[in-house]
Amino acid sequence: MRALINGPQGLHLADAPDPKPRDSQVLVAVEAVSLNFGEVAFRSPDTRSKHVSGWDAAGIVIQAAADGSGPAVGARVVTFGWSGAWAELRAVDTTELAVVPDSVDLGVASALPVAGVTALQAVRRLGPVVGRRVLVTGASGGVGRYAVRLAALAGAHVIASVGGPQRAQGLPELGAAEIVFGPEGLSEPVYGVLDTVGGAQLAEAFYRIGPDGVVLAIGRASREATTIDFEVAGTKSARGRLENFNVATPFADDLAYLLRLLETGRLDPQIGWRGPWRQAEEAAQALLTRRVPGKAVLDVES
Repeated sequence: MRALINGPQGLHLADAPDPKPRDSQVLVAVEAVSLNFGEVAFRSPDTRSKHVSGWDAAGIVIQAAADGSGPAVGARVVTFGWSGAWAELRAVDTTELAVVPDSVDLGVASALPVAGVTALQAVRRLGPVVGRRVLVTGASGGVGRYAVRLAALAGAHVIASVGGPQRAQGLPELGAAEIVFGPEGLSEPVYGVLDTVGGAQLAEAFYRIGPDGVVLAIGRASREATTIDFEVAGTKSARGRLENFNVATPFADDLAYLLRLLETGRLDPQIGWRGPWRQAEEAAQALLTRRVPGKAVLDVES
């Protein structure tokens, strides 16, 4: 099969071994994949084993699971795994996929798994947010845009933090009640923070949470270390807590929920770049240089 392999010249198409499904896995003919900032920014240049990377993919089941679990041959599915997405074929556990409704484009569905499920689980982790002020940093990115929408659907007063006016495009339509250019722009404390940036922004956000508030450290788009001065936090009356957030598997139920929101028009994956997978390195660079609002999707071609 053909797959995207990372090498000195970046992501490029090459031959790779076909996957061999375990009994609890289906084999999927991949039609679209989506790229995530984390898997692009922190990719390894080691290609000695022709390892196929990639987290998110959507396609058609061509071999059902031997143990009888999961969908039948011909089902349209969106899938998750910590590797194996960037290829023509993917073997995936039936607990890590969901059937895509006929009305939902597979490329659109491929944008859901890591970014969408991460945002969904993070909003849940905050607890009840109806009427509460919630800050989303890096709100123009893949996870950030989902977080803005899902927090708004949960009833929060959402404040979207972005790097500049151009990055704020579309966020009010997703449910952002306020736009700020960094946590320093907050006019008053917030109950919750969904931080996808890390570094100095994470520290600044922590200084601005109110009593019993919570900051979830979700991502590190800044690629900076975070230093928090707790004496400064004390002078700013930060009395909440900081938690490291990691998305939890399996994804099947959360993917099915997000697909229902997509199908009914209550969720938009915010695809800011879409093209053929031979342009994967172009898409990766666009993500790294913040030229993609939301998600980047690659259509797999034979």
